[in-house]
Amino acid sequence: MADRRRNRRIAAALVAVPLAMGALAWASAPLYRLFCQVTGFGGTPGIAAEAPQAAADAPSIEIRFNADIAPDLDWRFGPVERAVTVRVGEPALAFYRAENLGDEAVTGAATFNVTPLKAGAYFSKIDCFCFTEQRLGPGESADMPVSFFVDPEIAEDPNVRDVGTITLSYTFFRSDEEPSGDEAAQKRAAANDTNGGVGAANIANGGVNAAAPNAANVTNGGVSAAALTNREQTHGG
Repeated sequence: MADRRRNRRIAAALVAVPLAMGALAWASAPLYRLFCQVTGFGGTPGIAAEAPQAAADAPSIEIRFNADIAPDLDWRFGPVERAVTVRVGEPALAFYRAENLGDEAVTGAATFNVTPLKAGAYFSKIDCFCFTEQRLGPGESADMPVSFFVDPEIAEDPNVRDVGTITLSYTFFRSDEEPSGDEAAQKRAAANDTNGGVGAANIANGGVNAAAPNAANVTNGGVSAAALTNREQTHGG
């Protein structure tokens, strides 16, 4: 009897361990992302509602901007300014510019980090184009804003006293929801076959594709509302 109970416990454990490991694997990505945003681990910037008040005698630090593009995304992407100097605790606004070089609308998503990695815990974003996906039509360009600050506590940490420059880097990828050119062509061909050569969206809208740019982009001529507002403030419209 004792052996039978022990065997049942062993069998239950053998079932429970894989289930627990699967649950941890499923939760690991979002938990790791949250951990990085809270701690700045791996150079991940934090997110804040607003910047603290900068002291009049607060030290300054140089912020440099870097940009990269994934090979399958036919965009041009880079910072409007290569670097700015800000006081720690002071809110700052910078812009990146993206242009779709292809002949079809594409949605992109940006990943980001800061270097040196140990400065990640002190770099916070208030708002950023990277918080949402960005869609650009063929030949369309947009100025994309990022609002940020460097936490004044960076001046009190002996481990980062040697940091005089922080580099903010972005890499744009084709969105996971966005089909590749071949996939999009196949979907268009299937829609045309189904509807006698005219896509269903085109029929419903008198020849205008309903799945064209999102509402915010249509309203603002292809530029997101946030980017348009900030571009007008910076470039005079």
